[in-house]
Amino acid sequence: MQITLTMVKAVAVLGSSEGVKGTIYFTQDGDGPTTVTGSVSGLKPGLHGFHVHALGDTTNGCMSTGPHYNPAGKEHGAPEDENRHAGDLGNVTAGADGVANINVSDCQIPLTGPNSIIGRAVVVHADPDDLGKGNATSCLHFCLLCVDRVLFLCFELRFHLSVKWF
Repeated sequence: MQITLTMVKAVAVLGSSEGVKGTIYFTQDGDGPTTVTGSVSGLKPGLHGFHVHALGDTTNGCMSTGPHYNPAGKEHGAPEDENRHAGDLGNVTAGADGVANINVSDCQIPLTGPNSIIGRAVVVHADPDDLGKGNATSCLHFCLLCVDRVLFLCFELRFHLSVKWF
């Protein structure tokens, strides 16, 4: 019997004392890019930095989540930049209703393997991310929302059964 991993899924349920809440879904098919979908509500209208941080520790709020996840030791940048932290997912835009709908596909945030984001914090910042192009401290602004860690890893498996008759 051969087992082939075809789909990996994870979810982060977000909430904060400031009334910001949401659910973020992560899906990866095989070795392909990870798709990130979901929504976050309770935000002020406009841009908000959206990142995976290095640690899943939220004992001291977002201060204990560490820097952006950066296993390759690259510079801060935009999602489309080749030289960027793996956790740099850019900005999400909240509309006038305070809701940001998320739909991102990214090759640098796998759900399995040595660089997996499972167990790391997902952070929505109060302010926009400068995408590595301006104010170097913008990624350190107060974050509105962080989650203990990306949770509920689910595997969808396909079984291939070979039968030999003797």
